[in-house]
Amino acid sequence: MRKTLTLMFVVAALAGCTEGHVNFPVTDDGQKSLPANVEVIRLSSANITSYTEPEHVPGSDVVPGSQAWTYRVGVGDVLSIDVFDHPELTLPVGPARSAVDAGFRVQADGTFHYPFVGSVTAQGRAPEKIREDLREKLSTYIPNPQLEVRVAAFNSQSVIVSGEVKQPNRQALTTSPLTLLEAVNAAGGMTSSADASRIKLRRDNRTYNINLERFLGGNASKTNVVLRAGDVVSVPRRQLEEAYILGQVVKPATIDLSLDPVSITQALTRQGGLQEQRADARGVFVFRKNGERIKVFQLEADSPTGLVLGTEFLLAPNDVIYVTRSPIGKWNDTITRILPSISVAGSVNDFEN
Repeated sequence: MRKTLTLMFVVAALAGCTEGHVNFPVTDDGQKSLPANVEVIRLSSANITSYTEPEHVPGSDVVPGSQAWTYRVGVGDVLSIDVFDHPELTLPVGPARSAVDAGFRVQADGTFHYPFVGSVTAQGRAPEKIREDLREKLSTYIPNPQLEVRVAAFNSQSVIVSGEVKQPNRQALTTSPLTLLEAVNAAGGMTSSADASRIKLRRDNRTYNINLERFLGGNASKTNVVLRAGDVVSVPRRQLEEAYILGQVVKPATIDLSLDPVSITQALTRQGGLQEQRADARGVFVFRKNGERIKVFQLEADSPTGLVLGTEFLLAPNDVIYVTRSPIGKWNDTITRILPSISVAGSVNDFEN
């Protein structure tokens, strides 16, 4: 409700800023007459590449050791051990006994008991290390023993996937690496309201932000991290991100930026374009507030070249697109009148966030 009232106030304030004639583009002298915290940037083919990436897309934190995985046996795991040519050392598996039932469970002290050998340390060791230890100890009783050690039941280590997924769950870790994307898919995938760019990974009392959208787009392979025991993955709900389009357009409105990037040209087209009899196509402006500083981007949309440039300029949350009226007052005076309204809108958004 507060945003709606603020938007109405901005529309009313901007409506009174259109009298006289304007000179385009804004000159260096005109820039000097504006407040020190305001910078006017005329969009051109020379600088448009600086604005082709959405400013609001979050990055991904670097997660230490995120690409390596070695399973370490833990308490509660069940080991299946086969000694070749010595069936007496292997508990039989049959219709009534599974590999888990016939296996050796790692006890609370991190060990299991094996015939002839006695207590064997398992916790914190890879299955290959346990096999080597057993082979060495069995060699006292069996010449050159050949054996295999496998984990029959993975009970000791897991991760939790929660938030905006269809089936939040706990997933056991195995000898195969489990990546973030695989874990999310195993939880039924993300819901339609999920934000894949702000996934939270809680590990060792620290929270990392993961932008999984970049991985899905093929731009950042390391963002699909390999999960570890105790990790908690939380997929957040997508936040509402909006820009505003005002002035001499057919349908002034808010523009949703939370689903896909939106360019100036897209925003204008979706709202019916410029009002042909009243708009000055040379005066399409984007106000962008960052703290105390305000950048004002000028797009001259009265030519095909300008419209093409507009397809490359991507909007950021809380941007205000304003299309001027023809004829209008001196631009330096016009922008000075508009700035208080932009500042009020930005202050309300800062308060709500």
